[in-house]
Amino acid sequence: MKTSTLLLCFALAAAPLAVKAQTAVTMFGALSNFDVLNDNGQVAYGFEIEIHGSGSIGGIFTANRYGSPQVVPFTGGMYVRYMAQWDPARQAFNTGTPIATNMTPTTGHQCVLGTFNYDASGCEHFGIWMPVNPTSVVYRWLLADPANPGQLVTAASPVAIPAPIWTVLPPAQPGGAPVVAADVVAPVPPRPAELYGDAQWMKVYKTENQRQVGLDELVADNAVVPQDAAQVETNWYLVQAKLGGNGKRNQKRNQGAVGNGSRAVVRRYEFYKFSGTYDPLTHEAICVDGLCNLPADNELGNFIGAQNGAVNLNVPPNVTLTAVVSGTGQVAVTPGSIKCTGTCTTTAPTGTAFTLTANPPSGAIFAGWSGACAGTQLACITTLNSDATVTATFLPAYTLSVSRSGKGVVTSNPEGIGCGVKSGGSCSGKFAQGTPVTLTATPDPGSTWAGWGGACSGTALTCTLTISGSTSVQANFK
Repeated sequence: MKTSTLLLCFALAAAPLAVKAQTAVTMFGALSNFDVLNDNGQVAYGFEIEIHGSGSIGGIFTANRYGSPQVVPFTGGMYVRYMAQWDPARQAFNTGTPIATNMTPTTGHQCVLGTFNYDASGCEHFGIWMPVNPTSVVYRWLLADPANPGQLVTAASPVAIPAPIWTVLPPAQPGGAPVVAADVVAPVPPRPAELYGDAQWMKVYKTENQRQVGLDELVADNAVVPQDAAQVETNWYLVQAKLGGNGKRNQKRNQGAVGNGSRAVVRRYEFYKFSGTYDPLTHEAICVDGLCNLPADNELGNFIGAQNGAVNLNVPPNVTLTAVVSGTGQVAVTPGSIKCTGTCTTTAPTGTAFTLTANPPSGAIFAGWSGACAGTQLACITTLNSDATVTATFLPAYTLSVSRSGKGVVTSNPEGIGCGVKSGGSCSGKFAQGTPVTLTATPDPGSTWAGWGGACSGTALTCTLTISGSTSVQANFK
């Protein structure tokens, strides 16, 4: 199968913020902007983009030798065709893309109309903007039809580099960062007689931006495109399609939570040929390491191409924190300097770290946080990328008193009672209403356990009771 070197810049358009504040992070539209080299062995006279899952165009890139493309809809999608014009007087096309002589990766703007050596470079730059993220995209060169002068036909093999499909998933926790996922699906096997298609090594770089990125920025020589070793997200992954699907390498998903209110996620996908051994019957890749986690020296082939992909996010400029106090107590919230005893709200820029402090009054106990905070510590710090609610629960507190006779120790679970005096005396602790408390008696050496009295009974060393009011227990050692 012929392989074309492609630099695909696949981005999502910057979405205008609605007048009403948004409460969720979303994405809006899809852009594709890419360089492609002509390695067909003959002059090409156009280029076709086959799009599935989107039937409308929002904008078109025309700074190439072919100008504006023709859009041809079909059920479930459309073709976007950049085509040379036929001159019947000359019996020739008015322009064409020459055969590429330098098959190294493109380095930026060299395939754009008017740039240095463009006329002889053998590469083109195309781009479209779609209101809807497509489900799949296929690229093909258009060649002269030898049987019908003036007509074009598609090249026998499509440009064999996958395009990522982006998805924004809801945050895992209330108020948390959204998760951006990019799925790369391996090219379909070109020969039905083989069970597997050609394998490709893929390396993925990733970065985030505090602003949305533009279509024209997604070129290899721009600073927003990640290419440094410190920005590697996936070191190596082998993608290979299995006929009929369900192959373990059919699809690769890269995803992660967006941090600190970032408004764009940019990924660079680099593809290399698999030059190792294939199974002679199925065409499945057989790697030296047995797992295909890392290419051996003889398994990493020539560079195929790279895709620079980005998703622009509709991040709300501000987030609202709602603090709810359940029971008798107070919650202090900063920023905002709020002293909340019921339901309170405060608004701050997206990505703000809020500090909430629970203040239980006398006669109550702090039972814990729920929502965007968790645990029973009095203070909670939570960074919000979307609107969220935090509930602080306070419960009435009652005293559990333990009196002892003789020498021994009484402890409680949860902690709160610690009668460590060796002889006699009493101790007490406060517990929230409804709390189950287990008391454990441990006789001092030389003493024996005689049993419980009061709210506990029996001679077992442990006693469990549920707090519903002030409670007294007698522990008897002798």
